[in-house]
Amino acid sequence: MASAVETVDLGSYAHDMSAWALFLQADMIVKLVMMVLIFASLWSWSIIFSKRNTLKRLNRRANKFEDSFWSGEPLDKIYERVKNSQGDAMLRTFSAGMDEWHAGVAGGVPAKESMQASLKQRVERAMSVTIGREMNALERGMTFLASVGSSGPFIGLFGTVWGIMNSFSAIASTNNTSLAVVAPGIAEALFATALGLVAAIPAVIGYNVFSNGLNRYADRLEAFTDEFTAILSRHLDNQEPDSRKAA
Repeated sequence: MASAVETVDLGSYAHDMSAWALFLQADMIVKLVMMVLIFASLWSWSIIFSKRNTLKRLNRRANKFEDSFWSGEPLDKIYERVKNSQGDAMLRTFSAGMDEWHAGVAGGVPAKESMQASLKQRVERAMSVTIGREMNALERGMTFLASVGSSGPFIGLFGTVWGIMNSFSAIASTNNTSLAVVAPGIAEALFATALGLVAAIPAVIGYNVFSNGLNRYADRLEAFTDEFTAILSRHLDNQEPDSRKAA
């Protein structure tokens, strides 16, 4: 009697098609594949939320800084206010340009055109290096999203193939081809593919969306660098008549 009850319980458990039951009944290799995909999905979502908040904050701060930059406030005053702040990439880019500018005019504004051109190149180079460094920091995690998006379905497919192989082995060992014997194993196998798609689809969408957002922000920093160096060039040009007059 006890064995009959036990058989009925196992049979009812074997037909449980819930996600948790499919995970528990799966082969150890398939379980490992599922755990990898679940971890990849959770980590992808954490990157997605982090990048979303970061880009939103960066653009909001950039709007605020550009309003101050174009308000007519002296650049030196803005620089004194933001140089020691732990701000965003645009503030660091501006500070890098002002640092190089102050270093170049410490002994006075250069009068020779060659020296002025060299100063402008150094300012632009300092700002470009800062942009590259900041964008590298902002792009952290994007490679992981791309990897999950491209490999997630194949990892899930590996779990599916392995699970189906186990199902066929069970059929061969029991000599029973009924759907009740085959269905649980196939369901476990297909569940791995489903997890692969669940991990890959948000990762692909997130990668595309945030790649475009980061590219637009990098273009914004490059445009600001061009505008900043243009202002410095006009300042140097205004110094030339005075230098010739003094000569």
